[in-house]
Amino acid sequence: MRGAIMVAALTAVTGTIGAAQDGRLTVELNKFEDGAEGEGCRAFFLFRNDTGAAFEGFEMSLAILDPQGVIDRLLTIDAAPLPADRTTLKLFEIPQTACADISEVLLHDVSSCKPQNATEADCFALMDLASRTPAPLVK
Repeated sequence: MRGAIMVAALTAVTGTIGAAQDGRLTVELNKFEDGAEGEGCRAFFLFRNDTGAAFEGFEMSLAILDPQGVIDRLLTIDAAPLPADRTTLKLFEIPQTACADISEVLLHDVSSCKPQNATEADCFALMDLASRTPAPLVK
């Protein structure tokens, strides 16, 4: 009996990760908006989670590149939670940087990608990136 419960629990966790690998997680840099004088740039992100799994942990490290293509700063953003089969809007501040001074946003690392009730997963394979701003969002 105990073995059957353990197998059922393992199957549930594996199924959650398998579902996450079948669908896509689209991260879209949707809009930039300048903050008050000297306060930086607000970045609006849309997270379209079509994986079938909710994520209780989702953290990305982004490199912000200046007009010359030089890394201006690294920014870590925590977008969790990401509900299953929903689009979520998240707003992040890019301090001391004017929106016009951002030429590109590089997804440097996904430091946390944890499906609900499962272990950490590698989300790079699940992710599609898009941008509606002048600055592309790239891997």
